[in-house]
Formats: sequence, C-alpha cells, structure tokens
Amino acid sequence: MKIQQIKFSGSRNSYSILIGRNILSILPKKIKVICPKVQKIALIIDKNVPNKLKKLIRNKLKRYKLVFLNFNANEKSKSIKTVNEIVEKLLLLNFNRSDLIIGVGGGITGDVTGFIASIFKRGINYINIPTTLLAQVDASIGGKTGVNSRLGKNLIGSFYQPKLVISDTSILNSLPKKEFICGYAEILKHSIIKDKKFFNWLKKNTKNIFSKRLKYLNYAIKKSCLIKMFFVNQDVNERNKRMVLNFGHTFAHAIEKKNNFSKNISHGEAVLSGMILESRLSLLKGLCSVKTYKQIIDVYEENNLSYTYKKFSNSKAIRDLIPFLKNDKKNEDKKINFLLLKAIGRTAEPNKNKIDITTLKKVSKLLVNRNF
Repeated sequence: MKIQQIKFSGSRNSYSILIGRNILSILPKKIKVICPKVQKIALIIDKNVPNKLKKLIRNKLKRYKLVFLNFNANEKSKSIKTVNEIVEKLLLLNFNRSDLIIGVGGGITGDVTGFIASIFKRGINYINIPTTLLAQVDASIGGKTGVNSRLGKNLIGSFYQPKLVISDTSILNSLPKKEFICGYAEILKHSIIKDKKFFNWLKKNTKNIFSKRLKYLNYAIKKSCLIKMFFVNQDVNERNKRMVLNFGHTFAHAIEKKNNFSKNISHGEAVLSGMILESRLSLLKGLCSVKTYKQIIDVYEENNLSYTYKKFSNSKAIRDLIPFLKNDKKNEDKKINFLLLKAIGRTAEPNKNKIDITTLKKVSKLLVNRNF
C-alpha cells in the first residue's frame, strides 16, 4: 500500500492529503492521532456512494458511536436549508467540538460538510474523503466551503481546513466518463495556469487518464494537488494570488446558474466551456497569442471535449450569460472580474481585468469562435 503525502501548512492550520490505492484502512489510526478525544462521528455521505464503501468505513470505525447522514448531493441541495437541517440533527445528538464530522462524496458533499463543520459550535473536527476525481484534485484542497444562493453559486461560505484528506484512488474505478471529465477539467486548468511541462504531459497522456490507468492517474492527481496547494499556501483566504485558480470559473458559474444547476451540464463541463471563453477574451485583449489559444483547443479536439464550447459559438448564447455574471463572488464593483491568460503556465494578475457590462455586450460578437 503506497501512500503519497502532500502537506498543507497554513498560518493557523496544517493537515495532510494522502493519495493512494486502497488506503482507507489507515483512517482509524489517523483519527486516533489527530482527534484523540473523539467519541461520536457523523458521516455525511453522498447517497450515490457504493454500499461497499459505506460498509468498509462502518467496519473501520466500529469503536466509535457513528451517525450516518445520507446526503442527496446536487447543486439544489447545496443550500442553507440543508445545512440547517443537518446542524439541528447534530445538536439534538449532542455533538461537541471534540467530536468529528467526516464528509464522504464529491465536491458538493465536501463543500457542504466543510461549511457545517466551520459553523457548528464555531468549529468541529472535520475529515474529508473525496470520492470523485474532481473532489480529489480540486474541491478537497484549500479549505473553501460553502453553499449556493438563489442569486448565484457559492455565495455563502467560509474558509475552514480539514484535519485530514484521504484520496483513495481505488474509489474512482466505478466513475462514469462524465464524472471523469469533471475532474479532468480542473487538472487541465491547473496545468494551463501554472505548468507548461505538465500541460504538454497531459496532451500526450489524457487518453491514459480517461482509461483510468493507475500510473498516469496517480501522477495527474498528485501534480494537480501540488499546483493548487502552491496557490493556497500563498493566499489562504483568496484575496489575490489564489484567485488565479478561478481561471474559467467566471463564465462557468454563470453557465451553471443559467442552466439552473442542471445535471445536463456538469461543473467540469462548464469549466471547460469557461476556459475557452476566457481564453478567447484573453486573445481579444491581446494578452495571449493565437498559438496559445490553439494549443488549448487542440487538447479539446484530440480528446472529444469540443462539445463543451461549441454551444457558445454564437453571440446570443454568450450575451445570455451576462445577467448571471453580475453576482459572481469575485466582483468587487459593477464590473465583471475575469482571470485571464497570458501563456500556457502564466496568467494575468488577478483583479487586473475587469470589464463593464456594456463593453462585454459589445465584445460578445467577437467572442464567437471563428478560429481566429
């Protein structure tokens, strides 16, 4: 059982991300070390998590008083209402701050569980067990938690670090292709914003990742985690440098909101769309070259991902997103705050590319893909 470890060391919190195949057996030992006073454990589990995994966790933690809370993980249930219902249950069960909450599921489960942990009696122990590729490479890292508002995505939240993250890659074997694309979108994003060498590696090996070949998958997960951790360590509370991680997400969140968080468009597919739109915007503003843009397009075309942005090949589809851009949490005034690209591995500085609504409407015609 080979375990790769990545450490986060913040100003007030530190924890480890453990990556490996069939590594959940280490969970009891880790709890004993990092949360020695735990008596009760609440497990908030995505209802889609296989029963086999639930039974494994139950058997490993049988020395504790366990409470299983099944969670219907979708963007609509990622709400204050859901949070309140779970918090009330924990209060009735007399959980205290020395007890533990464990989130088992994808990014939505992690976001909601982390937020609950951050507000329950002003902070309870929290461990994250991400079960999707998206969660393992992105959502489980960095301590961003939160829920959606009717006005937009992730507008209510907090920063709260877990005590531990365990990414067991054997869990990924059962994921469908659509879920894998979700995680791949963030892996690709990390390479585009930070590491040209990794980007070139992905160009050669994306098909191996989609084939779930362990050697390539483990490398991509670890590399992606290290890149995200690089930005998180510099800017835990997302005031400046960490905002680089939002590349593609301004448009992506608008796409998700416009579609009412429908399952027809996953978060990863929205991010893939958003990265192309923000790459086009970077090109129009003279920040990146046609060569850079085409390098990104090539990755999409070679791996049958072009469908994610083809729907935004007319100006109306782009203009229709504008009302949903207004409430993006990165906005500090009436302008839309974009994170744009200079080259593979290098972005523009955060907060330097704000565009007003009138200008955005005008350039929407130019954002249509005409192969530049």
